[in-house]
Amino acid sequence: MPIKITSNGRVTIPKRVRDYLGIEPGTQVAFRLAADGSIVVERADGTRPPSRFEKLLGSAGPGPSTDEIMAMLRGDDS
Repeated sequence: MPIKITSNGRVTIPKRVRDYLGIEPGTQVAFRLAADGSIVVERADGTRPPSRFEKLLGSAGPGPSTDEIMAMLRGDDS
């Protein structure tokens, strides 16, 4: 997603990136040089967005207990 630099050296961080990082007006960002030579934009406070797996954590509910699972595997009807 190419963006242009203004004559003042400013860039607009695309909305998708702002939304992903949780960047709002007043949020500080940092630019870091990665080992491969690329530039990384990140929140200056070090917080990161939750991974797609963290977002799903707890969404399935508590589920059956170990005793209930063992009873199902044994075929117990009680």
